[in-house]
Amino acid sequence: MLTGDLKSKIDQIWNAFWSGGIANPIEVIEQITYLLFLRRLDDLHTLEENKATRLKRPMERRIFPEGLDSRGRAFDTLRWSRFKNEAPSEMFVIVGEHVFPFLRTLGTDDSTYAHHMKDARFTIPTPALLAKVVDLLDAVPMDNRDTKGDLYEYMLGKIASAGQNGQFRTPRHIIQLMVEMTAPTPTDTICDPASGTCGFLVAAGEYLREQHASLFHDAKLNQHFNHGMFHGYDFDNTMLRIGSMNMMLHGVDNPAITYRDSLGQEHGLEEDRYSLVLANPPFAGSLDYENVAKDLLQTVKTKKTELLFLALFLRLLKPGGRAAVIVPDGVLFGSSTAHKALRKMLVEDQKLDGIVSLPGGVFKPYAGVSTAILFFTKTNSGGTDKVWFYDMQADGYSLDDKRQPLLPEDKLGLQRTPAVREQLSKEEHAKNNLPDVLARWARRNEVGEGAEQQRSRTAQSFCVPKADIAANGYDLSINRYKEVVYAQVQHRAPSEILAELAKLDKEIAAGMKVLEGMLK
Repeated sequence: MLTGDLKSKIDQIWNAFWSGGIANPIEVIEQITYLLFLRRLDDLHTLEENKATRLKRPMERRIFPEGLDSRGRAFDTLRWSRFKNEAPSEMFVIVGEHVFPFLRTLGTDDSTYAHHMKDARFTIPTPALLAKVVDLLDAVPMDNRDTKGDLYEYMLGKIASAGQNGQFRTPRHIIQLMVEMTAPTPTDTICDPASGTCGFLVAAGEYLREQHASLFHDAKLNQHFNHGMFHGYDFDNTMLRIGSMNMMLHGVDNPAITYRDSLGQEHGLEEDRYSLVLANPPFAGSLDYENVAKDLLQTVKTKKTELLFLALFLRLLKPGGRAAVIVPDGVLFGSSTAHKALRKMLVEDQKLDGIVSLPGGVFKPYAGVSTAILFFTKTNSGGTDKVWFYDMQADGYSLDDKRQPLLPEDKLGLQRTPAVREQLSKEEHAKNNLPDVLARWARRNEVGEGAEQQRSRTAQSFCVPKADIAANGYDLSINRYKEVVYAQVQHRAPSEILAELAKLDKEIAAGMKVLEGMLK
């Protein structure tokens, strides 16, 4: 949990970049990422040194080699703990001319983090800014895994502009909701094919630490968690670096965060590989057929990215694998052949578990598009008997560009503990539906009086049999099935309103005469 003091330190770092001439938030977070990575390298080197000293034997692994770099500077002086004490002008030379070239050579290392540093660029413009930022970052405690993860998340929250190709940051509470509803297990292999800052993978890791803490006592599961569980793809190198750092600071040793054009490259090795897909892919309109992977076109012939991503998820999942993905509303009711074919495929060939309709402003200020979360399981043999719908009206924050919290902090988010969740009043529920979504999702298969399956379609959540969905052309829009109850309103008779207007006119005319008399 971040304290006000830590937040203040991060704000100071951010403001230092802003006043020092770097206003692009992506560039700021990228430069901070490099510096945090350098600090991490120094910490690892120190650990190896201490281990060697304790065991009285040579270091097994040197992060910073012995000897001199190509410009004749000792590698040892490139460590964070060394250059942070130099004068600003000297520090600027060391970092720009020696440290970053060294950083770029680490690409041959077998770790994900080092790999994404191979084209690292140093863009801090002045020695004074570098010295100030190094001083401020050095004062930030990075020993505690929870703290440093939260710190980086807090910094990522400052990326306040939409990226290219339709990228935008998914609110953390929506990510947590999707993770909680899919309930990752220690044996899952999780993939986000449009990983960005790796928010979904980080949240899944945090969920496992909280709900399955014992997995770290099992050598095999521990190995799987750190080296085999998490897979993220992106084709933006900056995002790959940021995502890798986010995972590292949240305590995952070696996630597979790799460069990949998810819609443009064939997926032979990735097919049927993952047991859980969590994603909020970019909705970037249409692609050229020539640029789309042929195996995706075999599933559905379309140029629309949102449909191609759905086809991709079906390819990536192994039978029995499940997915929670955000899609624009158009996917649910679009009338093209491809739209209908994909929806039919989800309902008839796979198991469509549920649809949560999200409030319109949930992605503001980045985008105002209406969206929904699809939950489905890949079976290749059907299995959909009914589909659970939830009409989410509020997520705890205002739905305008400001996205201000509507409740105290302890009433926001999922309210995981049922006892706490039930303490939300009717008025509080009207401002934060997330706890109710979670509770009703857990009870979606229950039968009997008051159970989800018996709820009226005028309720906020209800179930729809597959036959009804098929009869409606596989339209998955909640408005197709939700019944609206109109309250009868008794209006006054027009003659009565006209008489009242005439009376008001008389009063105004009388008032005007009084005013005219006062002016004579």
